[in-house]
Amino acid sequence: MDGIRFRPVNILLPRQTRRALSALPAIVVVLWLGGCSGRAEAAPPLELADVYRATYQDTLIDVARRFDLGYVELVAANPGVDPWLPGEGRRIVLPTRHLAPAAVHRGIVINTADQRLYYYPSAGAAEPLSYPIGIGRQGWETPKGPTMVVAKREHPAWYPPASIREEKPELPMMIPPGPDNPLGDFALYLGLPGYLLHGTNKPYGVGRRVSHGCFRLYPEDISRLFPEVAIGTPVLVVDQPVKLGWFEGELYLEVHPQGSQIDEVEATGSFTPRPLPDLDEVLRRAAGSEQDRLDWSSIAEVAAQRRGIPTRISVPKLDTELQSRQQLPTRDAMPNRQLLAIQPVHPHG
Repeated sequence: MDGIRFRPVNILLPRQTRRALSALPAIVVVLWLGGCSGRAEAAPPLELADVYRATYQDTLIDVARRFDLGYVELVAANPGVDPWLPGEGRRIVLPTRHLAPAAVHRGIVINTADQRLYYYPSAGAAEPLSYPIGIGRQGWETPKGPTMVVAKREHPAWYPPASIREEKPELPMMIPPGPDNPLGDFALYLGLPGYLLHGTNKPYGVGRRVSHGCFRLYPEDISRLFPEVAIGTPVLVVDQPVKLGWFEGELYLEVHPQGSQIDEVEATGSFTPRPLPDLDEVLRRAAGSEQDRLDWSSIAEVAAQRRGIPTRISVPKLDTELQSRQQLPTRDAMPNRQLLAIQPVHPHG
């Protein structure tokens, strides 16, 4: 816990998403108000998200790629929406804004919990480039920890390893570059033998746990990332389902499904609740002298729903008269304490 750092965090909006938002008149940028039941005088927490009105032919797979999102993160942000037939005019929440993981701002940081890659073009850069990724399925999870980019190849050939050939003996010894190559047109090879960052010939796998441990990017994303990343670029793989950050004087909380919950969201649109240890303490440490501003009812809701949207969990400072009349719930009065938890990941360096 001593290694956790809390600092101002930019709300990240990928460049491709910015272009898509500006091109479509159906988009409305919103600060969604929620969690204010029974407290007319207290400002409710804000969910930072964008909204898209679906057309009759849209699926969530289509919408996800259009706005540079992963499939599961879009489904998680829209519980109850049919991913194959949202319906004409259906309001789709776009989780296009993210808090950066708690890690050194250097090179590439991959967070398997939110299934996103964060690239810092220069050491200490405040705002990284962010892209959705596909990750390893159960039994093929990518090891966590530090590594680096050791090689780059454009139009790579794929040599299926023995472990995959055992599962699929019909595979040839080598698949040349082309439309049948699962690596796509660009590949970044990591210091972890057998693990790559690469494109794909199956873009619907981005934002899902379907690979054999490698990280898949949309073809358009890897084509932008590939020329930017040099050999020797450090890479850190973390698993942080819970992210915190101060933004414009307010504390934001972002919580994602994790592990098998990701598979459940993909299959059913919902997931089995799972305890997250130590969230209370982490939140108090993050809030510091502002602990009395923590909105525990909103924290409980965000932790339980895991919609992956940065949500303000601090009550904005009010004038003295309003504060004296405001009755905020205490932490001890909140139900379901076992749901409020997180196992923090210590940043390296």
